[in-house]
Amino acid sequence: MSKNQALFERAQRTIPGGVNSPVRTFRSVGGTPRFIERAQGPYFWDADGQRYIDYIGSWGPMILGHVHPEVLDAVQRVLANGFSFGAPTEAEIEIAEEICKLVSSIEQVRMVSSGTEATMSALRLARGFTNRNRIIKFEGCYHGHADSLLVKAGSGLLTFGNPTSAGVPADIAKHTTVLEYNNVEQLNEAFKAFGNEIASVIVEPVAGNMNLVRATPEFLNMLRERCNEYGSVLIFDEVMCGFRVALGGAQQVYGIKPDLTCLGKVIGGGMPAAAFGGRSDIIAHLAPLGGVYQAGTLSGNPIAVAAGLKTLQLIQRPGFYDDLAKQTRKLVDGLTPVAREAKVSFSADSIGGMFGLYFMDTVPGSFAEIAKGDTKRFNAFFHAMLDAGVYFAPSAFEAGFVSSAHDDAVIDATIDAARGAFASLAV
Repeated sequence: MSKNQALFERAQRTIPGGVNSPVRTFRSVGGTPRFIERAQGPYFWDADGQRYIDYIGSWGPMILGHVHPEVLDAVQRVLANGFSFGAPTEAEIEIAEEICKLVSSIEQVRMVSSGTEATMSALRLARGFTNRNRIIKFEGCYHGHADSLLVKAGSGLLTFGNPTSAGVPADIAKHTTVLEYNNVEQLNEAFKAFGNEIASVIVEPVAGNMNLVRATPEFLNMLRERCNEYGSVLIFDEVMCGFRVALGGAQQVYGIKPDLTCLGKVIGGGMPAAAFGGRSDIIAHLAPLGGVYQAGTLSGNPIAVAAGLKTLQLIQRPGFYDDLAKQTRKLVDGLTPVAREAKVSFSADSIGGMFGLYFMDTVPGSFAEIAKGDTKRFNAFFHAMLDAGVYFAPSAFEAGFVSSAHDDAVIDATIDAARGAFASLAV
């Protein structure tokens, strides 16, 4: 028995499913999860000593690669001063100033510890600001596991949403309306039907949790127009795509300013840190200034702030995003012809340091289109690549990530491994 197998069996005795986040269990692809012992640059090593080229990067944060020496130094310098204080620090001001400088729509920002906490708090703030209850989200967009966000579409546009998780009361789900991503007509119909009830619309401007799916400019522009028209708060969930697709986030790419933005992953540099921020007149409704309560013992934790602040400083160096996008595009452009040589139905897309692999002929634009992909072939491809030392996301419904440590040799090695993997699918 491998050490990975032994650890998985042991983990299942004390941890539900043997993992602390569901996608890690490999349930959708089958097989035994890899238990990671260490990482460096674009690689990590499992409990059996196998090295993998890492394309999840802790699901996005490791934009500089693992254990970047300057980030490590920044963390080590603050460790000796204490782990947590429950009181303000100057470093919290510094990271807030950096975020406000880099994301033009954010005038003030509140630090939290997770993306779920950021989206949950932003929605509460939007409801408190508007004195309305209804929110709109989009099928395939994941905004964390808060009750009001674990909702799928009802049987028709004007029906209530249905909980997608046990434990979510129908009374909460009924305040969430789920629409199709990139469907402008449906969006307009929803606002026409109950626009004056809508507190907020929350959206991933570049979705990463149904695989990589880009919003169309028409869709996001219409969102901005309708929220302006009806006084609803537009929230961009950039927990995943923020600082991943551009220095100013997806909102910089699209040239659209949301009212509130949720950030995470990169702003913690691999540590548990997230944030939500935006217009100061909305933020003013937060406690201690206003009546919308939000608090967190470890919010602005000095160690997480040190890692995040140094990461934000390093990604501002000239040419960083041009190089990151170039390497990510080299990966997807290299995989596509290899798949076609093997006569495998395949397409791929990338934006900044995010990419999507689809076992279908064309790049999808919605969850319904994503769902038509060949998941059995993806699963076989995943395991073939894993055996070759390349670790992609263990799900056909997750985006991938490239770091600045993924140099030409790493990308070339990945494409070479894919040649054998795709060939095995054609048999």
